[in-house]
Order: sequence, then C-alpha cells, then structure tokens
Amino acid sequence: MGPETLAQVLCHLPKIKNEKLIVGLDTSDDAAVYRLNEETAIIQTLDFFTPVVDDPYMYGQIAAANSLSDVYAMGGEPIMAMNIVCFPTCLPLDILTQILKGGADKVAEAGALLVGGHSVDDNEPKYGLSVTGLVHPLKVVSNAGARPGDILFLTKPLGTGILNTALKAEMLTDKQISTLMQSMAALNNHAAKAMQRVGANGCTDITGFGFIGHAYEMAKASAVSLIIESEKIPIMEGAVQYAEMGLIPAGTYANKKYIEEKVHMSQNLSQVMEDILYDPQTSGGLLIAVDKENASALADLLKDSLDLPFAIVGEVVTKKQWDIIIR
Repeated sequence: MGPETLAQVLCHLPKIKNEKLIVGLDTSDDAAVYRLNEETAIIQTLDFFTPVVDDPYMYGQIAAANSLSDVYAMGGEPIMAMNIVCFPTCLPLDILTQILKGGADKVAEAGALLVGGHSVDDNEPKYGLSVTGLVHPLKVVSNAGARPGDILFLTKPLGTGILNTALKAEMLTDKQISTLMQSMAALNNHAAKAMQRVGANGCTDITGFGFIGHAYEMAKASAVSLIIESEKIPIMEGAVQYAEMGLIPAGTYANKKYIEEKVHMSQNLSQVMEDILYDPQTSGGLLIAVDKENASALADLLKDSLDLPFAIVGEVVTKKQWDIIIR
C-alpha cells in the first residue's frame, strides 16, 4: 500500500495517549515502544510482504531481516518473533517449509527466539514476522530525534526496487543477483549497535516508501529539514543502468506523488537519480542522525562492522520551506 493511501486511513484512527507509551502512531515511526519500568522498554513491530525473489529460503531470509530491522531502527535488540504466513494450499508444502526455515535461520542469527505464529490459506504467498524487542527507555532512537547540525549516515546502498524489477525480467548478472541478495538479507544489527555506542539522536530504516519517503518522515517528526548530497548516496551496481532502461517499480511513482511537494530537487539532478531516491527498498539500511562531534566515531564503527557500503549523505538543518533538499 502506498504512503498516500495509508495516510488517508491512519488519520481517522484515535490518538492514543498513555504515560508509558514512548513511541506510538503520531510520528510514523518504525515500531511502537512501551516502557515497562525505569530500566526496560518493549519494542513491538510487524511486517510481511509477497515474494521478491523466486528462491523460497532466500525469501524467508529477506522477509525476516526486513521485519527485524524495525527493532534495530529504534536502537533495540530483538528477543522474540512470531511467523505471519499466508500460503496457497495448492502449492507444494516444501516451498512453505523452505520459507519458514529461511526466516527461522535469520531470527536465530539475530539472537532472538522464533516462538510460533499464525497461518491462513491465501491465493498468493505472504510472509513476515511480528517482532518483540527490548531497549532502555532512555536509549530509544526514534525518527523524531534528529537535531540541526546532525550528520546523516546511510548504512546500505539504494536500488533494491529497481534491481528486483530487473531480476523479474531476468536481466541481472550473477554478480548483481548475489549482491542484491546479500544486501536484502543482511541484518541491521551492527549498524544499530554502532549508533547506540555513539549515542545517535535519530534513526529510521529505509524500506517501502523509499529513501526520500522515510527521510521526509524523519524531517517531519523532528520538525527539521534534511539536506541530502545526492552524489554521496551509495547505489547498488546496475541500478543506474536498469533505471535508464525504464525498469522502475510502480511504488516509485506512488512515493513521488505523495511527497514531491515537500521536496526541493536540484535542477542538475538527473531523472535516474531522482528515481533511485524514490525507489521502494526491500530490507534497506538505516538512516542515522548523529551529532557532528560523534560522526567520525560512528564512521569508524561502521567501517569495522559492515560488509556493505555506507556513507555520510547529508546533514540536518533548521526547518526550511522544504522538508527535504536534494543537492
């Protein structure tokens, strides 16, 4: 579901006020956070989607990594997960077995426990997780915490939506397929630990609403503007090539329609780069806002712990006419 459609629905839901609710619906954050006591808060999230790849085991891995990411984006550690399964009974059950095994292995890699789930018969496979995590109440990292002067880090390259579209057309090279799978199945755990060590001010993960969509949510929730240096954005190999060929997922246009009035694009920005910035990501990286004084330390930690490209991509400034400024 696109961001515009979702916003039209969510605006009718009642506003929830509770002194123990640290993060709720108000800021379109990645997960809910509820304070249990002075030392512990619980993080709750769920996510699921239709297959993005043909291999059922890899699909399970990617869907699980995507679900777990919301906990990492809040600065937490996942402790428990439950399967969400929609599956056609006319398909071989071995396919479902492989999906669930992929998810279970990824949950185990995260150090969490997979403790059950729920399944329904459906015309199209869908899989994901409901995830529970823990975080100290004073160490929650939300999308509403970015401050003017903060430096912005992106911890995975963009382009998964475009590359998945090219994959369906059987146009990717073996190397491009391998890189795409590695990126989508990679946990954001190391990036989350790094940002907690340096005390990041804000964070969100980049998924279906694209880089600009989730950056906008951070800017809006934090009452700031974000300046993005487009030439510093890490991009997956082949994404530019396939975007030039017109292999753009439909979600890109939905993302652009929703927020383009909030975004100022440089006149020198190419259409291809604009498409990449709006490209819906599957299990994307974290967008982290950190004090300028701690940026070097965070860069060192990410360099030591990440296998995928990361970059400093911009800065946070006081609220301007535009929420997002792309240079």
